[in-house]
Amino acid sequence: MKIVKIETLRFDAQSSDAWQAENKVARQAMPNNLWVRIHTDDGLVGLGETYYTPRALSAIIHDIYAPLLLGRDALDIENHWNNCFSLANFCGYAGAEMRALSAIDFALWDLAGQHLGQPIYNLLGGRNRDRIQVYNTCVSSGNNRDLDDIMEGRAGEVAESLLAQGVRAMKIWPFDQFGPTLAGPTRPKEPVVMWGGKTAAGTLGHSISNEEIRRGCAIVEDIRRAVGDRMEIAIEGHARWDLPAATRIAKALEPLDIMWLEEIMPPDNVDAYVRLKTETSIPICQSERVFTRYHMRPWVEKHAADIIMPDFSWCGGFTEGRKICSLADTYFLPVTSHDTIGPVGLWTAAHLMLHIPNAMTMETVRGYIDGWYNEVVTDKIKVVEGHLFLDGKPGLGTQLRDDFMSRPDAVWEATTIDTLKRW
Repeated sequence: MKIVKIETLRFDAQSSDAWQAENKVARQAMPNNLWVRIHTDDGLVGLGETYYTPRALSAIIHDIYAPLLLGRDALDIENHWNNCFSLANFCGYAGAEMRALSAIDFALWDLAGQHLGQPIYNLLGGRNRDRIQVYNTCVSSGNNRDLDDIMEGRAGEVAESLLAQGVRAMKIWPFDQFGPTLAGPTRPKEPVVMWGGKTAAGTLGHSISNEEIRRGCAIVEDIRRAVGDRMEIAIEGHARWDLPAATRIAKALEPLDIMWLEEIMPPDNVDAYVRLKTETSIPICQSERVFTRYHMRPWVEKHAADIIMPDFSWCGGFTEGRKICSLADTYFLPVTSHDTIGPVGLWTAAHLMLHIPNAMTMETVRGYIDGWYNEVVTDKIKVVEGHLFLDGKPGLGTQLRDDFMSRPDAVWEATTIDTLKRW
């Protein structure tokens, strides 16, 4: 089963005014995402996806990885990963190179599953469970206004709505509003719009007032008043705070029985998290920004995290993701998957989370599952009573919709054996 063509698909962003004139609530689809399709000589097509700077990712796939893949056996997945990683690592790998390789890896495993007539979780070694509990990351998207409702004083109502759907865990970021943004020195806390929305990114905050901590905790307290302990609450930090501020936030949250504290500081200094863990009883969750088992190793070995959260669309796909999960399992640490990026990433994470023994829960965004994800793929992923299921279809279990691929604003690039530029 030889690889004969590699395609990438992306969409250029429209201006904000033009998009809003036609689409009042929908997300602009999908200028941050890149989809990869790998074709074989027997007519199969494997699907992958990743997120962030799709033009750069496409160049890496066609210029760097395609020469190592075209004409070779699609089933030699471990060798393909090792070859691509070794070439990228020659100049440093932990950015767009790894995201691109993750999408490639997904597509290769999808091909293998289709070729063998088995879902990917069976190729990995079968299931440890037939369903996985999900939590809802409270993003506003389309007709769903979870984040807006929370920040406008209706956090308890959002929790009640989730419980009515059987979802018993939610993630919020009540302290972001007090951190510095990217707006510059004269407007240090003014929101900044990037990639079609207010960005969660910001510079490191070195102070947070008692009043701000109380206001952030008040959002969590609203949830507790509304639903008590029936809802688990994870706190996302978006890497916005330094160690003293993070410690103060953690101590203030401790009485509220938090499920985990996630990326409250940047993941660039493992030892800072070791210090934080000595100061709080809240479990520390890290981190979608840590790529490969090599970068995850010190987090595990230095006891800097209690819950390991890779994004398989960024950290190396199935091939590397399962090794990260095994590393965590060796230290008796649970894994939760990160996904706020796209439908293919959600499907791929589901296969791994059904397979690995130490899966805890997985991230979903109900506004995405019920919204723009359905514009992209042919199958809606099944979530019932707060648990996600897969139906056992071969390979990944879904594919891109024909009408999505034929949109007039689609930007395709393809490399074949004949068009490959060798130099």
